[in-house]
Amino acid sequence: MNMQNLMAQAQKMQRDITKKKEEIDNTIFEGKSEWVIIKINGKKELVSLSIIYNSDLSVDDKEILEDMIKIAYNDAYKKVEKEIEEKMGTYAGGLGGLF
Repeated sequence: MNMQNLMAQAQKMQRDITKKKEEIDNTIFEGKSEWVIIKINGKKELVSLSIIYNSDLSVDDKEILEDMIKIAYNDAYKKVEKEIEEKMGTYAGGLGGLF
C-alpha cells in the first residue's frame, strides 16, 4: 500500500469521525423518571430540566425528587453513551478511549 493511499484513508477516517462526533454533539437525548424529564446534548451538558407537576408532590418528597433527577440524568447519559458506541464504535477501539 502506498503512502498517499494510506494518508487519504486516514484523512477520510478523520472527516468521518469529526462528522459523526458533531452529529452526536448536536443531538438532544431525553431522560425520564416518574417526576422528572431532562434533556442533555451529546456533549453530556444539561440542556433542560422539567419537573412534572404532580399534586401528590410535597415538600417532604425533596429527597425522592432529587433521586428522580439523578435517575433521569443517568437515563439520558446512557443514551448518549449508546449513541457514541453505535456511531463511533468502529473507530473508538483503535483510538484508546478518545470518546
